[in-house]
Amino acid sequence: MAMATNKGLGDVRFCTVAEVADLMRVSKMTVYRLVHSGELPAVRVGRSYRVPEDAVHDYLQGSFVETA
Repeated sequence: MAMATNKGLGDVRFCTVAEVADLMRVSKMTVYRLVHSGELPAVRVGRSYRVPEDAVHDYLQGSFVETA
């Protein structure tokens, strides 16, 4: 039985919660809330989470607010 492979997975860069918090200029707790609510996808590795860098950029792109 052949296993399906996800091409390009080796190209994904994962960030720690602390790195995401620093990048977004928010607290680590805010990042954990986004992960637990499902707004920010993450992979659980042991007892910690890793967030794909692209997911952070996608989240920020979708969060821009138009001002009057």
